Amino acid sequence: MKRSLITAALFALVSSPTWAADQCSVDILGTDQMTFNMDTINVGKDCKQFTVNLIHPGTLPKNVMGHNWVLTTKADMNGAATDGLAAGLDNDYVKPNDPRVIAHTKVIGGGEKTSVTVDTASLKADEEYAYFCSFPGHAAIMKGTFKIEG
Repeated sequence: MKRSLITAALFALVSSPTWAADQCSVDILGTDQMTFNMDTINVGKDCKQFTVNLIHPGTLPKNVMGHNWVLTTKADMNGAATDGLAAGLDNDYVKPNDPRVIAHTKVIGGGEKTSVTVDTASLKADEEYAYFCSFPGHAAIMKGTFKIEG
């Protein structure tokens, strides 16, 4: 009983987004159920760069249930997501050279993973940032807040 409580406590600590942020990286899952496993990523003020590791634990291919991770300001999210649709899968549903997109990963399918490193030194603690999946139809529910701690 004691061992299982310790194991559960350690799992909760390690899987916490705040814990991951202290390490300047986070693992985020994009599933076949069209969800991310977290809706907030907190970036510690000491992180000048922050790495997002996107993991797709599902089985569906990227042309059916692909996911990516896109970072914009909250104000730019809808426009970047809309313009990304027209860019198509070959461009990872991100408009090429879109100045609203701060960072993004490629689109991945089930069983794949990818990463992107964000230069957070230029991001502001008082700005509202959002992340989302730009695969068609996903941004409405696959989204979250990216917070820079001041």
